[in-house]
Amino acid sequence: MNAGITGLYAGLIAVLLIALSYRVSKLRLKSRVGIGDQGVVELQSAIRVQGNLVEYAPIALLLLLIAELNAAAPALALHAAGATLVLARLGHAFGLSSSPDRTPGRFYGTLLTWLVILVLGVLLIVNALN
Repeated sequence: MNAGITGLYAGLIAVLLIALSYRVSKLRLKSRVGIGDQGVVELQSAIRVQGNLVEYAPIALLLLLIAELNAAAPALALHAAGATLVLARLGHAFGLSSSPDRTPGRFYGTLLTWLVILVLGVLLIVNALN
């Protein structure tokens, strides 16, 4: 079976990851920091933005892939989950990059990411029990 829906959103998340990773690398060069963050606040933030994506995106994409392969939901619903995930991760990245404090992008990015994971998780549980 084709996993084109998940492929689309995994590709978009991959591009975002490369952009965030490039930002970390650029700040490491600028700050002359090879390992860790050596207390450089801007680098600390960039590392957390990148790390947060790496922490949440894989499980969300895995759930999306399983839902797609199991035909657990209509294609439109899977696209909605994938698009929400990408927008949530972008919002979180911009929000956390702009301030270490609570920002709307960070708050709603986290909330929507959790919602996508929860909805897909429950969907797969219900699908497995049917």
